[in-house]
Amino acid sequence: MAQNPRIQIDTLPVGPLQANCYIIKDDLQKAAIIIDPGAESERILAALGDRKTQCILLTHAHYDHIGALEAVRQATGAPVFIHPAEADWLTNPALNGSLGPWSWGEPIRCAPADESLSHGQKIPFVDMELVVAHTPGHSPGGVSFIGPGFAFSGDALFRGSIGRTDLPFGDSERLLESIRLHLLSLPDDTVVLPGHGPATTVGEERAHNPFLAP
Repeated sequence: MAQNPRIQIDTLPVGPLQANCYIIKDDLQKAAIIIDPGAESERILAALGDRKTQCILLTHAHYDHIGALEAVRQATGAPVFIHPAEADWLTNPALNGSLGPWSWGEPIRCAPADESLSHGQKIPFVDMELVVAHTPGHSPGGVSFIGPGFAFSGDALFRGSIGRTDLPFGDSERLLESIRLHLLSLPDDTVVLPGHGPATTVGEERAHNPFLAP
């Protein structure tokens, strides 16, 4: 998947909604990036092992993607990155959805993020980089992280489906535009690593995803 054979990507479905937490790892330098620590902080930290976390990246700030954020941040000391359109969501359970009819458990209140993400920003890791693509629609600050041969699509694009837009601040037209501009424009063999469910490829979704029909 990654061009650098040292790079490994662990997928950990966590929490009641089985949101995918991803850990990008390089064992030679004992380095890692964590994406979307949604729940089960002990499991995430166990998978991290003795690697130093460079940063924690958030595809968006819905509660099922940030439930373990504070525990993981405190354990690793790593800075948290989020798109500014959802910066307030970390501290406000009414915005992140943990206080409402579709939530579970206690309201989630996190500390503010340490850094903002912007479209086109490059995040270096070992000898590769992740490029930030702003992919709103499921939520206004949704982003995807595009690496060499793979893309973390958050809740924008799934295998055979797309992110729901019936939640507050959802926008179906904007989501479809985001997917077509920033994800379907990638090579067909690009592996898509979504916020829920199994991996897929850009070519598979372009050819068979019923929500993306011309």
